[in-house]
Amino acid sequence: MSGGDDGIEITAPFNRARDSKERSEAAKMQAQNKVLEEWLIHATSPPPPPPPPPPSAQSIIKAWGDLRRPHHEDLLRPLQTLFNARHSLHISEPQAKLLLSLLSSTTSPPSHHPLLFRLLSLYIRKSLHPSLPIIDSSLSHLLSHPIPPLHLAESVLLLGSISAVPSLSDASRSACFGLLSTLLEDQARSAGASCPTTLPEVLAGVGYALFGSDGAYFSRILASVLRFWGFGDGFPPSVAHGVMVLRLVEWLVSNFSNSKSFGKIGSLCEGISAGLGEVRCMFAVGMAACGMLRVLNRMATPNGGLRIDPRIRSSMEDSIAAVAGYAVSDDTCSGTHHRLLQQCLSLGLARSGAISFRAPVLSCIFSALSNEIFPLSVFSRRVIENPNGNSEALGVSEVRDHLGSSLFKEAGAIASIFCNQYALADEQNKLHVEARMWDYCHEIYLNLRFVSLILPERNSGLLKDLERIAEAAFLMVVVFAAEVTKHKWSPVISQEVQSETAARILTSFSCVEYLRRVRLPEYTDVIQRVVRTIQDSCSASLSYIESMPSYLELTNQQGMVEKKYVWFKDEVQTARILFYFRVIPTCITHIPGSVFAKIVAPVMFLYMQHPIAKVARASHSVLVAFMSYGKDDNNEDDVALLKEKLVFYYMERALETYPGITPFDGLASGVVALIRHLPAGSPAIFYCIHSLAARASNLLIKNANQDANLWKNWQGESEPCQKFLELLLRLVYLVDIQVLPDLLRLLAQFIAQLPKDGQNLVLDEIHSQVAESDDVTRKPLLVSWLQSLTYNCSKISLNGSSNESTLKQDDRSHNASSINNYLSLNRTSSKL
Repeated sequence: MSGGDDGIEITAPFNRARDSKERSEAAKMQAQNKVLEEWLIHATSPPPPPPPPPPSAQSIIKAWGDLRRPHHEDLLRPLQTLFNARHSLHISEPQAKLLLSLLSSTTSPPSHHPLLFRLLSLYIRKSLHPSLPIIDSSLSHLLSHPIPPLHLAESVLLLGSISAVPSLSDASRSACFGLLSTLLEDQARSAGASCPTTLPEVLAGVGYALFGSDGAYFSRILASVLRFWGFGDGFPPSVAHGVMVLRLVEWLVSNFSNSKSFGKIGSLCEGISAGLGEVRCMFAVGMAACGMLRVLNRMATPNGGLRIDPRIRSSMEDSIAAVAGYAVSDDTCSGTHHRLLQQCLSLGLARSGAISFRAPVLSCIFSALSNEIFPLSVFSRRVIENPNGNSEALGVSEVRDHLGSSLFKEAGAIASIFCNQYALADEQNKLHVEARMWDYCHEIYLNLRFVSLILPERNSGLLKDLERIAEAAFLMVVVFAAEVTKHKWSPVISQEVQSETAARILTSFSCVEYLRRVRLPEYTDVIQRVVRTIQDSCSASLSYIESMPSYLELTNQQGMVEKKYVWFKDEVQTARILFYFRVIPTCITHIPGSVFAKIVAPVMFLYMQHPIAKVARASHSVLVAFMSYGKDDNNEDDVALLKEKLVFYYMERALETYPGITPFDGLASGVVALIRHLPAGSPAIFYCIHSLAARASNLLIKNANQDANLWKNWQGESEPCQKFLELLLRLVYLVDIQVLPDLLRLLAQFIAQLPKDGQNLVLDEIHSQVAESDDVTRKPLLVSWLQSLTYNCSKISLNGSSNESTLKQDDRSHNASSINNYLSLNRTSSKL
């Protein structure tokens, strides 16, 4: 299942694509082991701008030549040229000595030092056997000169590169780790002294150092790094930084495993868990644990390599759960921090893969999905509060940025982790998250409804972007509902629970029906399963019907929209009601007459005059279902009386907007249903046929000057007047024998008004029908009536005004007596 252009895939195809992507990233990591900072830089989101094209070989040769000149004035330019060529640059020992001499020169300005540090670190990492004298000289320079805060990143990178050299002496290694630890601790205590853009270099240096260290320095360096982030001091945390931490730990664990340094994996695990004691470490601890889990999951595959102590996995999952619990805690003093933790943890878990069930993780991922990944409420609130605001006030750029963020693009994978956690959860946690999800569906409905009504045409682009977010949320809801039904519809779950869940799912699906732009198998399967359930449950059917928006709710704007509210222009609301109309006939037998009259009938009559034909037809179908199957076991007489009452208002409402709005097929189905299912001789049936005949006569008079060819044939698309005549002729064979004489009288009056061509055409049609009829009860009466009608039409000239006056007088007389005796509908309907 795909979410369109957003790349949001949630089922098996996504998993296959993700496996391929992970293998590609693992291969890339192995290829960039010696340039860790580059791999970390590419973890940022949005990705950094592409680097400039590498310098040519001639430019590189010229840059080395410029550096060798004793009095070259501008050394920064050749140094920058060499750095730009770092991906393919190989630095020999003589060239490294040249760089070291420039670093030690008293004429070299401090602004050159960061590039010299970077080039020396490249030499150390790319050389198979780097020169120990050069390494010792570089370390001596770092030890003997104060390091400005702005040069911290390059200094840490060089120190980390030096510490990872296997042949380094113990004294040099100890001095290197000592200085590195001090720098990192100073950074952790500082108020963001280093620019956050240099973080990849800092983390790369830390990675090299941790790979080459052990014992006390290992723990000291790791503890310092975990304290880098915080609000008010250190690096300001971000999603990109969190992904860098994840990748750093992934790099470390992979290399520890490749070098069989399993003890260091245990030390890394202990250091990460120890960081839980400080709130400011939560950000780094959570992402570091996700990085560890990512490698452990990769190793757990058949071709993944050696098995790691399962206690390490359990420890990392506990750490993630602890951070998740903090992220959803009630501590509102650092709400921004909580939001960021939710974003990072959800993205980290999506990239790390399977995790055992932890209740805080389930809650955290749902909060991230509903508030951070699909933040429809946040963006909608800005629109509602600034209906006439400019692009900045409406948050147009923020919405567009969110659509391009890695968090939104990973929504499918995050939803998969969420569903997996739900499947593993205990019953109490399942019920809790289900309730939150169904409430979230209603929030989607309200937010989308309001923004679609508020946003003017000039902001249609913003509305489309918000709908893209909502569509992705719709996919998440469908997949979750499929997982719920998979769990609930098992033999161990009671039918009562299944029925209640079915009603909640249908109510939630009605809220997101507007977003169903394509046919989804999962969506269809869930609906079929839950509909079958409510068909067998009176309580579930009643619960579902009672969740339908009331007439007042549908026709009032509730103070949310400044401009005049027009109910039939509310597309989101219309989609929801259409969903109800499609489901109601499937459970109509469980709806008491009082509930139908109070809740369903007013909405049904309202939407009979909806300008979209399929919506109007659906409302007619609801009436047909009730007339055909509606019953109340406790009081069937009340239901029968209600059916008769509904007929009067139904005919008035349907004929009022025909032709134009009322679809004829919907009207015909309703008329046929009430004719078939009302008691024989019911005054409501008399009212129905009189109303049809009167409307047909009015249409004939209105179109008296129409094309004369109209009545020359009975083929093709019929005009409204012909359609009514066809329906009346069909009713001849459906009405009971008590009503038939009155119907034949009305038909004769109407046919007498037709022009000569029309009379001949209709009489031929009736002759054909009577000849083919096998109804031994009606046929004698119809033959006699037809002979009399044919004789009168051939002898009596058309007198349109007299016949019309007689018909209207008869109709008014019948209507008055019928309404006085039988029309007492619920007054709520009269407001329509």
